[in-house]
Amino acid sequence: MRLVFMGTPVFAARALEALIEANAEVVAVYTRPPQPAGRGKKETRSPVHELASAKGLNVLTPKGFKTEAARAEFARLKADAAIVAAYGVILPQAVLDMPRLGFFNIHASLLPRWRGAAPIQRAIMAGDSETGVQIMKMEAGLDTGPVAMTRKVVIRDDDTAASLHDRLAAAGAVLLKDFIAALEKDDVRLTPQAADGVTYAAKISPAEARIDWTQPAATVDRHIRGLSPFPGAWFEADAGKGPERVKALLSRLARGAGAPGTILDTEDRLIIACGEGAVELLTVQRAGKSAQGAPEFLRGFPARPGARV
Repeated sequence: MRLVFMGTPVFAARALEALIEANAEVVAVYTRPPQPAGRGKKETRSPVHELASAKGLNVLTPKGFKTEAARAEFARLKADAAIVAAYGVILPQAVLDMPRLGFFNIHASLLPRWRGAAPIQRAIMAGDSETGVQIMKMEAGLDTGPVAMTRKVVIRDDDTAASLHDRLAAAGAVLLKDFIAALEKDDVRLTPQAADGVTYAAKISPAEARIDWTQPAATVDRHIRGLSPFPGAWFEADAGKGPERVKALLSRLARGAGAPGTILDTEDRLIIACGEGAVELLTVQRAGKSAQGAPEFLRGFPARPGARV
């Protein structure tokens, strides 16, 4: 069975690795074109690009499928099916209709909850106790297609977006192997998504990532963990030269009370009051610097109890 794979980040690379381990016939791998990254703005290939090249697979990096040439190139592959995982490129209906069996997307939520770009972050931020990975058949709507297979994953109280991402990527890899086996046997059963319970996981904007200290501590803690490490929840603090943006990358609930945004403790701990309760910031990152534990941060940042952030 001729498969085309489309994906870009680490989450997708884990899925491609599963296809390779299953000895699937991957006739081409589509991924985003190399992008400038780092201080030197060096052209950097995606994790999927790196893996596919290392395995000797045919790698294609069109910017999209608006041109006839791009669509014709895909048609020449004569794919039976296409697997998509966090590709980041819009696929027109003309392309979706080309494979004999269709396009199938690996999505990191329990649909119809958290359709869209940021399901992992949104699940943590909302306080969900469970999420999962699903493989669905793609159609014109945003993550609206019928579901073929599901693997559930518990969200832990200390999960960050990074830790949950890694478990979901691992679950998706296992699920994909099962799905390919079923697809080869013509044993895929599709179930329409429920009409109720639809929510959307919109992309996180920089403004939304700012910490609102007036919220309850539990909400602030989920906000920080849900956005760690990317894009990173942030607040502003004054180190003596004006407000400076600081990212909070890891936190936990703490005892304490005070006006929202007030620093309560700086004895090797960074505890900040919220609308209800307080949170302790365990790992933070100043602009242009590496992430630091709170004790190291406080040695270089003149934060004092009673100051506001």
